[in-house]
Amino acid sequence: MNKLIWIGCLSYLVIGMAHVVGGAVLEPMMDHYGLGYQDGGQWIMNQFLGFLAGVLAAPYLTRWIGRRNTVLAAMGSLTAAEAAYSLLPPWGLMLSIAPIAGFGFGLTEAVLGAIIIEFVVERKASAMTRLETFFGLGALAMPSVAALLIGEGIWQMAFPVVTAMAGITTLIWLTMSFGQADDMLAHTTPKITESTAPRARYSLSALPLLTMGVAYFVLYVGMEMSVSNYLPSIMKERAGMGEAAAASTLSLFWGLMVIGRLFSGRLADWSGYIRYLAVSTGVGAGLLALLAVTGSTSISLIWIGLSGLVWSGVFAIGLLYINEKLPGMTERTTSLLVAAGGLGGAAMPRITGWFLDRYSAGSTIWMLAAVSAVMLLLLAWMAVEARRLRGKTVET
Repeated sequence: MNKLIWIGCLSYLVIGMAHVVGGAVLEPMMDHYGLGYQDGGQWIMNQFLGFLAGVLAAPYLTRWIGRRNTVLAAMGSLTAAEAAYSLLPPWGLMLSIAPIAGFGFGLTEAVLGAIIIEFVVERKASAMTRLETFFGLGALAMPSVAALLIGEGIWQMAFPVVTAMAGITTLIWLTMSFGQADDMLAHTTPKITESTAPRARYSLSALPLLTMGVAYFVLYVGMEMSVSNYLPSIMKERAGMGEAAAASTLSLFWGLMVIGRLFSGRLADWSGYIRYLAVSTGVGAGLLALLAVTGSTSISLIWIGLSGLVWSGVFAIGLLYINEKLPGMTERTTSLLVAAGGLGGAAMPRITGWFLDRYSAGSTIWMLAAVSAVMLLLLAWMAVEARRLRGKTVET
C-alpha cells in the first residue's frame, strides 16, 4: 500500500501542475491570442467542466474497466491534452481541448482520493494530507517554472513540461506492480460487504449536512482556483509587477500551502476537524480582506503567503469531516464533494474573470473574501446539522 500511496503522490504532483499551469501563463497567453480575462476564464471554465465530467464518471469507469485502467485513461487524456496545448493551436481548438485536460486530472483526483479514503486503514488523515501536499508541490513548482520561462520569452514551454511529467507518470502506472494492492486495483465489480451495503442511499436527515458540504466545496475550490489563476493578474494590476514577478506570487501562495499541509493533519486531529475548518476559513477570509485594503506590495506578499498557510488543509480535512459525519457512504460522498469542487472550479474562475474585466483588482479580492465569509456560515450550519444527526443516532 505504501508504494501505491507514493505513486498516488506523484500523480497528485502532476495534477497540481496541470491545475495551475493555465493561470501561471495566462497573461502572456492572452497577449499571444489577443484576448481578455473573460476569454481566459472561459478556457479555465472548459477545463473544469471536463474535471466535473471526470469526477462524475469515476465510479462507473472503475466498475467497468478497473481502477488501474481508469487511472491510465485519465493520465493518458491529460498527457494528450497538454501535448496539444504545446502546439498553441487556434483559440477555438484550445477551448475544445480544455475539457479533455480537465477530464484527465478530475478523473485521477477522484479515483485516487476514493482509494485512499476507502482502503487505507491506519493514519488515513496522514495519507490524505500527503497526497494534498504533493498536489501543492506541483502547484508550487509550476508557477516558478513558468516565471523562468516567461523571463526567457518561451512561456509556451510550460505545457511540454506538464506533458512530460504526465507521460512519465502514465508509464509508471502501466508498468509498476503494487503487490497485494494489484488485485484491488484490477477489480471491476467491487464485492458487496457489510460495510458497503448501506451506501445505496442517504437518509433524509443526512441531506441538509450533505447539501451544505457540497456548497462549501463548490465555493472553496472555486475561490482557490480563482486565486490560482488570477493572482498574477491581480498583482500585476495592483502592484505594477512584471509578468514573471507576478507569476512568482503563485509560488509564494502554494509554497506556504505545502508547508501548511505538512502539519495540517496533526493539527486537525488535535483540534477537531470542524474547529480546524472554522479557524482556517475565518482567518482566510480575513486575510483576503486585508489583501484588498493593502497598498504595499511587500505587505501584500505577507498576506498572500499566510493565505496559503491557513487554507492548506481545508480540502482534505473537509473531505474527512463530512465523510466522518456520513458514515458508510465514503465512495459516493467523496465523489460528490470532489465533483462539487469541480463545479466551483469551472464556474468561479469564469465569474472572477468577468469581474476582473469590469471592476478593479481590489473589488475582485473583496468578492473572493465575501465568498470565504459565506463558507464560514456554511460551516456553522454544518456543525448544527452534525449535532442534530448525532442526537438522532443516540436516540435510535
